[in-house]
Amino acid sequence: MDKTYSPHAIEQRWYQAWEDNGYFAANPEAEESYCIMIPPPNVTGSLHMGHAFQDTIMDALTRYHRMKGHSTLWQAGTDHAGIATQMVVERLCNAEGKTRHDYGREEFIKKVWQWKEESGGTITRQLRRMGASLDWSRERFTMDEGMSDAVQEVFIRLYEEGLIYRGKRLVNWDPVLHTAVSDLEVLSEEENGSMWHIRYPLSNGQGFMIVATTRPETLLGDAAVAIHPEDERYKHLLGEFLELPLTGRRIPIIADDYVDPEFGTGCVKITPAHDFNDYEVWTRHRHTSVLMDAPHGGLFNILTVDASIRADELIPAQYHGLDRFAARKQIVADLEAQGLLEKIADHKLMVPRGDRTNAVIEPLLTDQWYVKIAPLAEPAIAAVENGDIKFVPDNWKNTYFEWMRNIQDWCISRQIWWGHRIPAWYDDLGNVYVGESEQAIREKHGLAADYALKQDEDVLDTWFSSALWPFSTLGWPEQTPELAKFYPTSVLVTGFDIIFFWVARMIMMGLKFQGQVPFKEVYIHGLVRDAEGQKMSKSKGNVLDPIDIIDGIGLEALVAKRTAGMMQPHLMKKIEQATRKDFPDGIQSYGTDALRFTFASLASTGRDIRFDLQRTEGYRNFCNKLWNAARYVLMNTEGQDCGLGDAPNEYTQVDRWIISRLNQTIAATTHAIDHYRFDLAAQAIYEFTWNEYCDWYLELAKISLQSDDVALQRGTRLTLLTVLETVLRLAHPIMPFITEEIWQRVAPLAGKTGNTVMLQAYPVADTTQIDTTAVAGTDWLMAVILGVRRIRGEMNIAPGKPLPVLLQNGTEADKTYVSNNLVYLQKLARLESITWLAADESAPESAIALVGEMQILIPMAGLIDKTAELARLDKEILRIKNDLPRVEGKLNNPAFVDKAPADVINKEKSKLAEMQSLLNNLELQHKKISLL
Repeated sequence: MDKTYSPHAIEQRWYQAWEDNGYFAANPEAEESYCIMIPPPNVTGSLHMGHAFQDTIMDALTRYHRMKGHSTLWQAGTDHAGIATQMVVERLCNAEGKTRHDYGREEFIKKVWQWKEESGGTITRQLRRMGASLDWSRERFTMDEGMSDAVQEVFIRLYEEGLIYRGKRLVNWDPVLHTAVSDLEVLSEEENGSMWHIRYPLSNGQGFMIVATTRPETLLGDAAVAIHPEDERYKHLLGEFLELPLTGRRIPIIADDYVDPEFGTGCVKITPAHDFNDYEVWTRHRHTSVLMDAPHGGLFNILTVDASIRADELIPAQYHGLDRFAARKQIVADLEAQGLLEKIADHKLMVPRGDRTNAVIEPLLTDQWYVKIAPLAEPAIAAVENGDIKFVPDNWKNTYFEWMRNIQDWCISRQIWWGHRIPAWYDDLGNVYVGESEQAIREKHGLAADYALKQDEDVLDTWFSSALWPFSTLGWPEQTPELAKFYPTSVLVTGFDIIFFWVARMIMMGLKFQGQVPFKEVYIHGLVRDAEGQKMSKSKGNVLDPIDIIDGIGLEALVAKRTAGMMQPHLMKKIEQATRKDFPDGIQSYGTDALRFTFASLASTGRDIRFDLQRTEGYRNFCNKLWNAARYVLMNTEGQDCGLGDAPNEYTQVDRWIISRLNQTIAATTHAIDHYRFDLAAQAIYEFTWNEYCDWYLELAKISLQSDDVALQRGTRLTLLTVLETVLRLAHPIMPFITEEIWQRVAPLAGKTGNTVMLQAYPVADTTQIDTTAVAGTDWLMAVILGVRRIRGEMNIAPGKPLPVLLQNGTEADKTYVSNNLVYLQKLARLESITWLAADESAPESAIALVGEMQILIPMAGLIDKTAELARLDKEILRIKNDLPRVEGKLNNPAFVDKAPADVINKEKSKLAEMQSLLNNLELQHKKISLL
């Protein structure tokens, strides 16, 4: 093995070997199956920290179950990402001075496929860098032929059952993309705006009502003004009409519980075609005569698809064609000119913007395709209620129920070109025909070849095909062997933000088309935030790229990356300064295993994950520790008799101890992974490997290796190898690369055969190998050695100086432990002599350590230079006494305590407690040494 651990020398080499040898494919011979579906990343995407965290968990589960002998499939694939992909290719067209319309639909779609083949593989390459053991031979794409067949089949069947319909409803409309978008694609953030207070004159001339709005241009589409039915200020006006400013129309005053009488003026303008809440109010009153008599029943669009004012006879001509914000300006000016503007007040409001375009989203009344969701939701709710599907952590089922019990029909159409085109055709009379092709429709309905039919221009929401992912990827609608073997899948690993958009829809579709739930468990992980708990975002400049953590990145490249392509360029300087402060040397290369171990250590059941590179640095050190331990073991075992032959082996107490602790660690790790507590699994592996195997056992084993007893040497060599080889298998699901590299060298010496660690059996705890006597004896030994070392440190005694030790108040067990461990105590604690004192015997002035009731006494006379040690202690005591008032002053200063963050105050309190404790110890030592 190389002298130093270099992840780049091993990681990509091993991944290529695993993939080339087909190790990621499910074993067809195994009886029990285990399957995870990857949440398909966008084909346009690149790996971010959320992906990397989620993929680490899925890969750890996949490798764990593969090693447990299950037929394990981690299904690979990507999502066609309708809007995102179309935007990417449209930008390429724009760079050529063209638009998609210049190409036409068919040619533009060819261009998208071409882009996908040439540039759509970024994220799959990055997944390989993360060590993800997906079965790439089964990789799917949501627009490939088989998946498209599944989408079409589902659409047609739902339509024929009356569960898909076309209707005029309100949607989130992106005026740049010219399409409806889902709630997930709308980002609402607080912005500074205004509240305009407008006078609406009563039609009888007896005054006016004041209506407050943040979007005055929408008054052109008002259908009514609503008040609360119990509002004493306005109750007497019910049944009257108002003159709608600037339009010449009359609108009624209506009463509805939706109105909050405490907000604004207590009068709310109702614009049902441009506000979701107003639409709900309109649906409750649409059958009243005052609205039935209104033009279009009070429901009509004032905006075009690009958010300009429509040319409509109900809208004054001077506003026709104006952009919505230009119209706002003009309308406010006209209101003011007519004395109808009461006041303008500053107002903070949540503004919805498209996540792709940053354009302000408009609620817009359009014709769209919908899934009638209530009949599908009922069995999906029952599946979680009766335990067919279990959420981990369990509390997420409440979020699921809350959404499912208040579910609205699902808008599935999008006004773009890239995606699954809706299989519906129209004739000139407006009849709708749904089928798998135009030819099939003509045959089914007896339509002549020259009878005019036109296919719907819209495509399906990307989430529609994603909802079929668990069974369409396995070959449905064909009844394939894979579908029979792997459906239902075992677990879905996903973030909480898509419980509604994806998880719930997969459950509904799985139950509808397979008659079974799509997965048995849903593991919901938290959101990866930065070290301060802030959400990672481009505008905050705190985004970390997992590949930069693996490979490293220089400061200038990191600054350039964080400030490129910003939607808010004014933040660039601030982000550059913060980056230079936080990463003065850029980011060093940590390798994949250290990053994966960091993610595992953070994978608790909490909602948020604070990612701190210092932890990754710590786990890179852990990789180094494991590497160096392996080199030490190999140096002491290669070319030696390692106890695999017929000659007898002898084992010491510490050999039996480390084997006992290994089995306890296997049990703890297995239990943790089985319960999705990767943080506890990582902790168990780390503490055993670093603290017990490396720090203690390797040192204790030297005694046996240096003895003259060849049977003892053989036993210890075999124990060194057995424990190391087992640890490599135990840690492999989390740290695949380093464990494979070391295992290749260690396995033959430990008597293991096979081409790869990833197909070895996962360790199983053997309780018969847990020797509690050996554990108790070795725990005692370590406590004594640590006690002696602590005294050396406190008294500033050289580590190599042999010490006389006195023992007092020991039990019979203590005396047995001393005689059993004499050689370890002499060599590792560097003891010159061990003498037992009677209980009533007085001891010279000594430093004391306790192990249970037993006292370890080290006489101080002659061990230290009294004058020099007192001078050193005086200097330390003075330094602390000088520092104490500064920290105490800070904590006694109200200005600091009131303003500083809680974590800063707690840090100062901890510092004060440590200083006081250290001062007490130093003064106690000073007193002891003065008495010598």
